[in-house]
Parts: sequence; C-alpha cells; structure tokens
Amino acid sequence: MDIVRSFTTHRRLLWAGLLVLVLILIATVPLYGGKYQTFLLAFILMYVIMAVAWAMFSGATGYMSLAPAAFFGVGIYVMALLQYELPFPLIIVIGGLASFGLALLVGLVTLRLRGMYFAIFTFGLVMLMQQIFNYLESVRAHIHGRSIIPLDVTMLFYIMLGLVVITVLAVYFIRRSRYGLAMLSIGGNEEAAEHMGVNTTMVKVLTFAISTVFMGVAGVVAAPLMIYVNPSIAFNVTYSFLPILMAVFGGMGQLYGPIVGAFVFGYLDATIRVRFFNYFMITFGIILVVVILFLPNGIAGLVPLVRDKLGRRILRLRNGGEGEQHANT
Repeated sequence: MDIVRSFTTHRRLLWAGLLVLVLILIATVPLYGGKYQTFLLAFILMYVIMAVAWAMFSGATGYMSLAPAAFFGVGIYVMALLQYELPFPLIIVIGGLASFGLALLVGLVTLRLRGMYFAIFTFGLVMLMQQIFNYLESVRAHIHGRSIIPLDVTMLFYIMLGLVVITVLAVYFIRRSRYGLAMLSIGGNEEAAEHMGVNTTMVKVLTFAISTVFMGVAGVVAAPLMIYVNPSIAFNVTYSFLPILMAVFGGMGQLYGPIVGAFVFGYLDATIRVRFFNYFMITFGIILVVVILFLPNGIAGLVPLVRDKLGRRILRLRNGGEGEQHANT
C-alpha cells in the first residue's frame, strides 16, 4: 500500500515525467526513422492539434462543431497565397489570425443557435468555403489548384511538434481558468449559467475563435506536406469528421483523450486510406457508431474503471494478507 500511496501523492509528477519521456521519444523519430515515418508522424501530430482544439470548445460546451475543415482549409490557402510573399513563420501567424477572424464572424452569427441547428450550419460553412474558393479559382483566377513550395519534412515535423505542445498547454490553462469553468457550466446547463451571471454568448464566441487558431496554424504547416492543393483537398470534410472521431474515441473528459485518439486513428487513416481506399469512410463510420454506443466516454473513460478495479483488488489482497498475518499470530 505504500507504493499505492506514493503513486497517488506523486501522480502529477509521474504524469509530467511520462509526458516528457514521450515527447523525447517522438522528437527523436527523425534521427532513427526514415523520411516516410517522419512524414507520417507529422500528419498524426497535425491531427492531434485538430482533435485537441476541437475538444477544447465542443467537448466543454456540448456544441457540436462540424467546421474544423473550414478553418484548416483557410490555413492551407493562406500558405498557398502568401508562400512567395512572406517568410514562413509570419505566414503561420497570419493563418492563425485568419481562422480566428473567420470564426469570430461565424460565431457571432451562429452561436445563438443550439443543438442540430448549430451543427448543420457549421457543416454548411465547410461546403460554403469550398464553393467560394472554387468560384474564385476557376472563374476569377482561371486556375485549377495551386502548387506549394516543398519544405524540409524534418523541419515541418518539429514545427508541428512544437505546435502540439503549445496547443496542449493552451487548452490545459484555459480549462483551469474562469473561462474553462464558464464553458463547463454552459455544457452542464446553459440557462443556469446565464442566471448565474455568465456571459454565455461572449464565452462561446471567444472560445470557439481561439480553438480555430490552432486549426488554421495546422493548415499552414500541413500545406507544404501536401505539395498540391485545390478547394476540394483543402476543405475536404474528412478534416472535420476525423478530428471529431479522434476526440470522441479518446474521450473528451481528459486532455490526453483526444491525443490518444489522434495517434490511433491518424495511423489507421494512413494505412486504411492507402490499402482499402474504397472502404475508408465506411470503416470510420462503423467505428464511430461502435464508440458512441459502447464507449460513450472514450478510452479515457476506461481509466477510472480500471483504476477502481485495480484499487479494489489491491485492497482485497492487502486485507487477505493482514488476515493471514493475524491467523499466524
């Protein structure tokens, strides 16, 4: 039991140490892995950013946003339009700000809607952005897609890893701020939160906009990995559904849930899309239904159950050991 008490007392330190160890292992992949492994891991890290950012707003408030692809696509096109004009770090900042501005505008209009109406509108936003850019490119600019300057994959990998750390830390501190408490109160009972004096509209709009900054930034960094983009690629609905599936599968109750889900499904996305392309969306749809039915709290929801069972077993063993000791005396 001393071991159990020690683990409980120093749990935060142990988690922090484990997190640092995992980061070190991931950071060393380009040293011993090939170019494909680095490329694949960079895309998985992109999904980590998308899933964590989506769960930051939708997981806490209960508002189902289907718009990640819209903000991700904005980041891609910021890179496509400014790649010859500005340095890459500045383009990353502009991509985040462009997504923030779009989300602020959309949030002011739509976050008064609730339930399926909000979900339908956000999904419609993805289709609207795709059609707008299709019109601007094919009718106005008379082009069909844009080439992106290829950048060093290892450099993009480390930038994406740094953005993952920034995203996770931002969500961690926001969840523990008064805005995080306000979001949880909105998710629990929005009417009660309003009666308690929470400016629910302001909290929802601001948090929604902040979450999209990370999606836009991820789009900027991912664009050179794609080399060629057009509106159908940039605003593909897959970039909306996959982060949601990852967050739901991992569990939105804990910060590590979407991260675990992103690593699992990021790898599955790469393998299934290549080997079984015709069954790609069907497979992920089935997985989503199964997860919702049998794992409503995701993988993270299994941790307390396993911990409780393990604790009861340790307690039973301890009581059994004490019983034997008393019997021997």
